Amino acid sequence: MNQKFKLPLAIAIASAVLVGCSSNKVKEAKPNPLPKLTESKKALVPVFSRSVSSTNKADPLRLQLDASDGVVFTLDPKGEVAAYRGKQRLWVKKVSKLGLSSGVEAAEGIVVGNSKGQLFALDQATGEQKWTAQLSGALLSPSLVQSGRVITIANDGTVFAHDASSGQQVWAYKLPNVQFSLRGQPSPVSLDPRTVLIASANAYVYAIDTISGIPRFQRRVAVSEGRSDIQRLIDIDGDPVVAGQLMVTTSFQGQVTVTDLASQRVVWSEDSSSTKRPEVYDNKVFVSSTDGKLTAYDLSTGEKLWENDSLLNRHLSNPVVLGSDLIVGDLDGVLHLIDPATGKLVGRSKTSGEVNTLRVIENQLYVSTRKGDLSIWQNR
Repeated sequence: MNQKFKLPLAIAIASAVLVGCSSNKVKEAKPNPLPKLTESKKALVPVFSRSVSSTNKADPLRLQLDASDGVVFTLDPKGEVAAYRGKQRLWVKKVSKLGLSSGVEAAEGIVVGNSKGQLFALDQATGEQKWTAQLSGALLSPSLVQSGRVITIANDGTVFAHDASSGQQVWAYKLPNVQFSLRGQPSPVSLDPRTVLIASANAYVYAIDTISGIPRFQRRVAVSEGRSDIQRLIDIDGDPVVAGQLMVTTSFQGQVTVTDLASQRVVWSEDSSSTKRPEVYDNKVFVSSTDGKLTAYDLSTGEKLWENDSLLNRHLSNPVVLGSDLIVGDLDGVLHLIDPATGKLVGRSKTSGEVNTLRVIENQLYVSTRKGDLSIWQNR
């Protein structure tokens, strides 16, 4: 029997630093102070905000907001899901007494999961439970719903597909075992209606047929030259991004890599450590690294266009583009607005708690924080 060890990100970073050192004391790097904005400040306007229960800082949960047909769906780690149209709450349902740790995914219904491996499907209009399924490991990232399938990755490395209507398991695919990995999991990503991309802790991305569960191809996208098991961790915890026929991936202690999906060959790869989903916009790739640097690369060539190190050690979220601004959140709940052409900070807004997940849906910014602040913002 293979034993797997799931490490929180902070422990993995500290352990990697300790290897080969004579001292057992590692001082956590202090976050950079907020940089001063020298020119006129841009800001975002909040259009929706709800508070739910906070989450453990050591647990990398992906508690995201989602929306469908003008209705916003929220999730509380204590086990509730709610639906809002504007300021009006349409319904709220207690889904699980054991709490919730992943979701919301709103498509062909609502799908959420918990750390006990329970997957729940709800009716979007009423919140009534449609079905539940027991999976083999904790659910730490949202599912993907497409082509009548609910695709979910359990934290033991098993990919499950359930029928979106009945909840019947259709297929399961077991990813290769690794002895050590970070405690965290990327979400399944749609390549096309019949293909889903699954990133794994062994630095491979697998393309699997959505309907049958048959693998179409696999590609390694990161390598490590570390001497110890901890230093060789190269998990992919950020979702892959598909841009035309190119796939962009990031990895912990690995690389940012662009792969041609048609030929399955690496176009370019540059050293970078990140556990966050990259952003692709205007032929540029934006990456927030584990040390707090923001870097822009040319999508076609991999040329480094700019690097911003003014937010070092501020535990940056994934970057996203909203309108003409690149946005990233930090440990103090600050939403930084950045010029994507130059990397210069041009404004900021403030939410509450360390920013965990950013999403852009219909030109609005969806924000969730570890403190339980769920909010939606738009450009002023």
